[in-house]
Amino acid sequence: MTSPYRVCFVCTGNICRSPIAESVFRARLTEAGLDGLVEVDSAGTDGWHEGDGADPRAVTVLDAHGYGSDHTARRFHASWFPRLDLVIALDEGHLRELRRLAPTPEDAAKVRLLRSYDLSLGPAPDPSRGLSGEPSGGLGVPDPYYGGSAGFEECLEMVEAASEGLLATIRNASEKAA
Repeated sequence: MTSPYRVCFVCTGNICRSPIAESVFRARLTEAGLDGLVEVDSAGTDGWHEGDGADPRAVTVLDAHGYGSDHTARRFHASWFPRLDLVIALDEGHLRELRRLAPTPEDAAKVRLLRSYDLSLGPAPDPSRGLSGEPSGGLGVPDPYYGGSAGFEECLEMVEAASEGLLATIRNASEKAA
């Protein structure tokens, strides 16, 4: 890869699911020795929490499992699409909203559901398939915001399960670009 591969994880307010995904995936990239080749970020479809840190329950779960938790919430902007290689939606509502925001069909094709990369649920998506044929239904990561700590643990487990498939997809993309 000549320039960094850029990934942005997106949930609703950018204080629960997407910061967890960003932290976990950043750790996976470091473990794989790809942290210098891939930039990871996160944002929300809404700006309610812009400037806030991650939800304290998300921070607690991340810290308990050895992940970093430094984060400031922000809103996703359609103008970011050209500089991003992959936009990872945390649920089906985010997927629809992000594809609606995409300025071009090529940008819309960059948007994927995180759990579509969970290899225990089936094969990772083929980026050449575009918008059709992507698995959906039940692949969203439930929003833990209105629940207790168990929801944050479940979110972390789902993110970790999908991270290996996402890492393999990005590794494959970097090998093709080399």
